[in-house]
Amino acid sequence: QVQLVESGGGQVQAGGSLRLSCSASGRTFSSNPMAWFRQAPGKDRDIVAAISRGGGSTYYADSVKGRFTISRSNIMNTASLQMNSLKPEDTAVYYCAARRETYSSTSSSRADYVYWGQGTQVTVSS
Repeated sequence: QVQLVESGGGQVQAGGSLRLSCSASGRTFSSNPMAWFRQAPGKDRDIVAAISRGGGSTYYADSVKGRFTISRSNIMNTASLQMNSLKPEDTAVYYCAARRETYSSTSSSRADYVYWGQGTQVTVSS
């Protein structure tokens, strides 16, 4: 079992930066591939970025490539999302998620993630 708690959301002007953190509890964190998803009002929950259990493999949605960076620390049991050059269309609730520890690779599919945080709001004003 893995419990996830996000932090770091807030309001920022376009072009600004935010760093989201996901604190994980549970003895298997280092074995769980992680990801960040986001959901804007009236829209689906979509993948933003994903990282493998060891951190050596990452995936980014096309809309955030070159602006966002996902990372993790298996020592600190944290996963982070550095968001730069933010745009109003990045406004959403951001969720941290984890796959079961039986998987080592990333996935862009929401259905592959079984552990979820409660979400943190990111608002980008123009």
